[in-house]
Amino acid sequence: MSACLMVGAMMIALAPSGQFSLEWTHSVEHEGWREHWQLTDHQTLRLVGAAVKGSGAGMEPGPGGHFENGWWVWSTTGPEVPSLELAASGATVSGWTLCSVGCTVIGAQREAPIRVAPCNAR
Repeated sequence: MSACLMVGAMMIALAPSGQFSLEWTHSVEHEGWREHWQLTDHQTLRLVGAAVKGSGAGMEPGPGGHFENGWWVWSTTGPEVPSLELAASGATVSGWTLCSVGCTVIGAQREAPIRVAPCNAR
């Protein structure tokens, strides 16, 4: 069975590795933010890395961060979470770009919060 995410009512196929990224523009600093996530064997999500284009207003690089191709990049081992809830106010600079096999923009328009969860989550 292929790995996938339910993003609101939409199903998104993941690469065989079960990895995906979320990228958006920070609402205050107007700088890029990127997170790398892993679908675990327990059908949960784990943050495994992040990158920020600049710093300030809660955008400081994490421990071990280094500058690479214009981004502050770092690895992390976050706790396993069952899902992500993304606010979609429509008042921010951008929505989120979710990438794995391909890329999809979500939450760019005002709508209810968007739940991102493994397809097989109970």
